[in-house]
Amino acid sequence: MGVLKDLFKDYRFAVGFILICFLSFLAIASFFSPYDPIEWLQVPRDKAPSWSNLLGTNSKGQDVFWEATFAIRNSLIIALIAGLISRVIAVMVGFIAGYKGGIYDRVLMGITDGLLVIPLFLILVLVAMLLREALTLVSTGLLLAFFGWAWDARTIRSQVLSLREREFTLTSVLSGNGTLSLVSKEYLPLTIPLIFSTLINNIAWAIGMEIVLAILGLVSLDIPTLGTTLQWAINYQAILLGHWWWILTPVILTILLLVALYWFSISVSEYLDPRMRIQRIGAK
Repeated sequence: MGVLKDLFKDYRFAVGFILICFLSFLAIASFFSPYDPIEWLQVPRDKAPSWSNLLGTNSKGQDVFWEATFAIRNSLIIALIAGLISRVIAVMVGFIAGYKGGIYDRVLMGITDGLLVIPLFLILVLVAMLLREALTLVSTGLLLAFFGWAWDARTIRSQVLSLREREFTLTSVLSGNGTLSLVSKEYLPLTIPLIFSTLINNIAWAIGMEIVLAILGLVSLDIPTLGTTLQWAINYQAILLGHWWWILTPVILTILLLVALYWFSISVSEYLDPRMRIQRIGAK
């Protein structure tokens, strides 16, 4: 409770936490939806917001509110798959390359640099075009995870290189501690803020990239996500027809989600940073 009390003193954490809880509630609400997210003509088309349809209906005959709950849930699933799997790869590559050095470092950083120098967006577009019919929520998340770890692996490696040169590393090695013990007890706690920060940033990147791929029509439009919802609104010219509730819903939800992730990441990373913790203790 003391940790949450300290975190809630930061307005960025408080606002980010509230927004994430709200959006998570909407995602959970999708399990109780009275409508099928794929079926068309379930409600009257193009109706403005009302008590019976809180966010109105779209030109496909779907309730915009309930469709948005599925969109948030599916976008979060894609982003979490991409973020978590890419973190595992980035941490393993960063720690092995940074601590072992030598041939391990050269090989792993060679692969990493290869992914960094290629035009990532164009490669993603090309692969998505080839796999369009096979792209599900899981496969889309795996695709983004495969291309989303390289920069963070290099960042983590840089911090591990710095930690390896400090006195406590030599002391731990001379004390007989193994590599696994040194990494888990000494390095990992010091790199958690960086890992957490890169995780949140990668989740935000995956959400944005999924929206871009959807707008380009490179993912299955039958699966409701924030990107596909926006793409359908654009295809049906919701702006020109004055159906503002249809196109504003995914736009506002995306903005809220990205702002929440950004503020949440900054506040928690600062709290977990050992240097900031020492400053807080000194201030008290």
